[in-house]
Amino acid sequence: MDFRAKAQSVDQLSDVSADALLIVLHGDLTQQRLDAPLAALLLDAASAGDLQAKSGRVLYLHRPVGIKAQRVVFSVAANGSVKAFKAAVAAGLACIKPLGVKQLVVAAAGGEVDAAQAEALVTAVADATYQYRHTKPSAPPAGALRGVTLLAGKEALKEAKAGLLRGEAVAAGVTLARECANRPGNHCTPSHLAAEARKLGRAHGFKVEVLDRAACEKLGMDSFLCVAQGSDEPLKFIVLRYEGAAKASAPVVLVGKGITFDTGGISIKPAGEMDEMKFDMGGAASVLGTFRALGELKPRLNVIGLIPSCENMPSGRAVKPGDVVTSMSGQTIEVLNTDAEGRLILCDALTYAERFKPAAVIDIATLTGACVIALGHHRSGLFSTDDELADSLLAAADASLDPAWRMPLDEEYEESLKSNFADMGNVGGRAGGAITAAMFLRKFAGKYRWAHLDIAGTAWKSGAAKGATGRPVPLLTHFLLSQVR
Repeated sequence: MDFRAKAQSVDQLSDVSADALLIVLHGDLTQQRLDAPLAALLLDAASAGDLQAKSGRVLYLHRPVGIKAQRVVFSVAANGSVKAFKAAVAAGLACIKPLGVKQLVVAAAGGEVDAAQAEALVTAVADATYQYRHTKPSAPPAGALRGVTLLAGKEALKEAKAGLLRGEAVAAGVTLARECANRPGNHCTPSHLAAEARKLGRAHGFKVEVLDRAACEKLGMDSFLCVAQGSDEPLKFIVLRYEGAAKASAPVVLVGKGITFDTGGISIKPAGEMDEMKFDMGGAASVLGTFRALGELKPRLNVIGLIPSCENMPSGRAVKPGDVVTSMSGQTIEVLNTDAEGRLILCDALTYAERFKPAAVIDIATLTGACVIALGHHRSGLFSTDDELADSLLAAADASLDPAWRMPLDEEYEESLKSNFADMGNVGGRAGGAITAAMFLRKFAGKYRWAHLDIAGTAWKSGAAKGATGRPVPLLTHFLLSQVR
């Protein structure tokens, strides 16, 4: 997709030649800043009741008289916010998607467009045109759209162009994350994730290292190893290094859960919707996607990506409830439930992260159904003992329209992890399950600033729109950009 920004006054939109002209409106429809031909069309439509000033309302006009654009779409935003602008663009795109539109021009009736709106435009277009095809070659084409031009005032043109570039990078990262997560478990294996990491490394100059079972055994990653031992698929511990700053600059470390299929192990899951457990590597996919965005934007900071990846399968070799394993940190863990496997692979990765003397460590995981119960599918769960880090992540979530909500980490929640046979159990009771999972991870992250993102409710959608979302690539990318000094 070709994205461009062009200086153009909204007083001359009728003279814009395009397959389609999408105009975002908000406020009183009779008071929009438009040139005479478009203003007359809008006033007529509003008077006839064909378009109302309500969020999500769209009006399509085909070959309107006196307008050079072949099609005009008016789309109403709830207000002047970036979120509302993106929603209005998405509604307009849904209207023209079935048509043969190749070149689209987008404008705001008020004329004001900033970098955040430009970025939102790109991500809205990327979402609307994404089509998974890897194992479905019969899928219909995504559409004819090939180019999008955003109109902005001369003063805002530079800012709009910067927003488009950031949006393209974020969109590329989101698309990569979606492609990885949407592939079925027999295609997206730990070896496939390792291959994707190496491919990124070659394309963008990252250093990539992939540790096998023998290397993990040497490191003492028995917690990670115990999850993988029931599967015939070889485990992979993937290390990516983006070096955009001086070597002395402490890196941010991203740790992504990479369970490429989760049966629950011996504590096997119910059959219903188990197919969606191919999405249990959403954290790993988001790390790869964020590195794709880094490769495009090349910010001046250092970032490490760690992806412990394996399957969680039941077999004669599988870890059993009641087994005790020794983590890389030396702490012992009683495996009370083999379906609480994500924290078992993450804890060794969190210990491995210590060697980088990080500025901060953020782990990302489809960790608990309890987080879905708590927050639903809109906000990711954010856990951190560091207020400054949590505030930075929440600010990035708001800026990227990839929302999160901070959850508690009171010491009292740790009580339920006590074990008579090990330093800790890997689960507590049902109550506060997302919090006790985070408390478990916290035990391995005491030597640096740390945050945990539980994306179990946001990494994919179910139902008719089943598929990966690519979240939280936008959040992570904005956070990393905010760390550039």
